[in-house]
Amino acid sequence: MSAGTIRPTVAAVVLTMNDRPEEFPRAMASLLAQEGVELDVVVVGNGCVPEQVPAGVRTVGLPENVGIPEGRNIGADRVKGDYLFFFDNDAHLPDTDTLARLVAEFARDPRLAYAQPRLCDPETGVTLRRWVPRLRASDPARPGIVTVMAEGVVMVRRDAYDRAGGWPGHFFLFHEGVELAWRLWDLGCHGRYVPDIVVHHPATDPARHDTFYRLNARNRVWVARRNLPGPLVPFNLATWSLITLWRIRDPEALRVTVAGFREGLAGGQGPRQPMSWKTAARLTRAGRPPVF
Repeated sequence: MSAGTIRPTVAAVVLTMNDRPEEFPRAMASLLAQEGVELDVVVVGNGCVPEQVPAGVRTVGLPENVGIPEGRNIGADRVKGDYLFFFDNDAHLPDTDTLARLVAEFARDPRLAYAQPRLCDPETGVTLRRWVPRLRASDPARPGIVTVMAEGVVMVRRDAYDRAGGWPGHFFLFHEGVELAWRLWDLGCHGRYVPDIVVHHPATDPARHDTFYRLNARNRVWVARRNLPGPLVPFNLATWSLITLWRIRDPEALRVTVAGFREGLAGGQGPRQPMSWKTAARLTRAGRPPVF
């Protein structure tokens, strides 16, 4: 980059609960080593005062755990940049030009609202199914337009994020990426999966406890009820219910899932802002009808 060239500005948000003493310093070192961009970084302590934070990095300590999406919202309010980069604190950027390459995707496509790198386990090289933001995920190296996102490591155009209203803070955990992606698509934008940009992330299993099954079910109902045109809501929930019944074999997990589903149906999703039928058609043409 020549002298005097204005570098793109990236606002990075990292959440911590001070529970990853080995992974967090490595994540921060890889973030601060990025070249070709102007970085503004904030670390949000979700229910804690952040520890192990590099000198010069701004922090926010929250007295209670407000959940991942709201923690990200709070962080985004405290940083400035044309692009927002949300970064899990156990991830690692293996190259120093990762952010610059993600920004370049936006420069090539003015309607691009978010860019999703490929996540892979640093030990095995495996890319988990849930990290590939499309229905057909057998080939994680296939790029293209996508309609959802893996929330843990993603770059979002700042003006689109603001117009979409940010993450659904009250979701606490799970499906916030579907919600934000649908809102961005409803603005006339789209997302792109860029698998040649690789970010390392340990392949952990989120299905470890009752909270996963309850919130996963509740928030799936909330996403549908908040964002879909009325006639599509029952189709979406019926499809999800059938798939869930087929996948879950543990009776206790199924019981908690049903309880979460009922909790979602009882309300609490917030005001309805259904997408247009035009957006539903665009999502369908992009390969993921909003009934899945």
